[in-house]
Amino acid sequence: MHVQRLRMREQDIKNRISNFDEVALGLTEEEAVSEAKRCLDCKKAVCVGGCPVEIDIPAFIEHITRHEFQNALDKIREKNALPAVCGRICPQEDQCEKACILAKKQKAIGIGDLERFVADWGIKNRSQVTSDKIQVKTKKSKKEKIAVIGSGPAGITCAGELVRMGHDVTIFESLHKAGGVLTYGIPEFRLPKRIVGLDLEYVKNLGVKVEVNFLVGRTKTIDDLKEEGFKAFFIGIGAGLPYFLGVEGENLNGIYSANEFLTRTNLMRSYLFPEYDTPIKVGCVVGVIGAGNVAMDSARCALRLGAQKVYIIYRRTEKEMPARIDEIKRAREEGVEFKLPTHPIRFLGDKDGWVKEAELMKNELGPEDESGRRRPVPIKGSEFKIELDTVICAIGQGPNPLLPRTMTSLELNEDGNITVDKRQMTSIEGVFAGGDITTGAATVIAAMGAGKRAALEIDKYIKAK
Repeated sequence: MHVQRLRMREQDIKNRISNFDEVALGLTEEEAVSEAKRCLDCKKAVCVGGCPVEIDIPAFIEHITRHEFQNALDKIREKNALPAVCGRICPQEDQCEKACILAKKQKAIGIGDLERFVADWGIKNRSQVTSDKIQVKTKKSKKEKIAVIGSGPAGITCAGELVRMGHDVTIFESLHKAGGVLTYGIPEFRLPKRIVGLDLEYVKNLGVKVEVNFLVGRTKTIDDLKEEGFKAFFIGIGAGLPYFLGVEGENLNGIYSANEFLTRTNLMRSYLFPEYDTPIKVGCVVGVIGAGNVAMDSARCALRLGAQKVYIIYRRTEKEMPARIDEIKRAREEGVEFKLPTHPIRFLGDKDGWVKEAELMKNELGPEDESGRRRPVPIKGSEFKIELDTVICAIGQGPNPLLPRTMTSLELNEDGNITVDKRQMTSIEGVFAGGDITTGAATVIAAMGAGKRAALEIDKYIKAK
């Protein structure tokens, strides 16, 4: 047994900034088995408590040590319908790996890396694995029609769980491809669309039906769907409404929300222009406002799309950045420059209305705010300007109001998020909600956990009815 944690191999830095291929390359079988053998097989597996969907982590790792990769995948699938996705983008360092007992004296075991290995092994060996023909052991119950609105992580998870319970489930997705933020928000080099598609295929094979180009509230309302026989609803439409800074010059040409920039890049494949006819204008110098994962994704996409210089402009220091440590590290390696702690106070344009400069102000950190991070305090007289051709605003997003506006009796909180009770039921009987639409922007795995809890409550509700 080796002591040091194995680090996953990555694309060479010089090569990867010129392509959208996946950066992290995964573990070999030998590496995965070696890493799995570091597991202490604790009697009290606290790592499981750190997983929002409660995967039996020691059990699937034990299967890896025995080279029982199909059994490992089956064990993960008991709790998680999207292992290939979660193995790539879950913040394990703040969840299961953070709770790992091994981390007290060494590096935590690479739980996320091992989950990805098992999922990728399943993909590579599909034709050789007899259990690839999925047989779902559903509970004996009356099949009721249930509608899941939104095909992001919360919706996919909720739908998969409900089908396992014996229900007739249809997901309604407003865009032309399912996956939600997994499809339109996360770049190809971090989460290939092929991987999202394969995990979605698994859920469809369970029996979930997916209707795309169907905007609930416009195409049909929830009342229309009730008339068609749907007995319960789950709303998992995420947080898709971008926030802006509200500063002078923000409406200049060349200033994007991160939502638009990433949707054009990912879902519309602008990086494959002219094969895909969705070009996106990226100037020589790009400024990305914010320092979460969305900001890092935007900055790294801009580099790959031809920007010569990319800045991350963030009002706090690197210690307070909400992005994953690995994503910050990779952004730095690829040449992204960090202007910290600063914030923009206005944007200036040319005579044709295109952004050309940003005026920034330096900050110092004051006491902690409600987020637990130290509050940025502007330093008077510290203003300075930098040249920018493109600005990408990645300071967060809120709930899209399109669906809630069609439901007059639906209660919302002051931020516009849907309010739910302890059962995750909204103010409308039979309508449940979960994920970012109820909590604000959070992680993929947290949304999956919400979808799973909601499925259990929907099943109880249907049976009680």
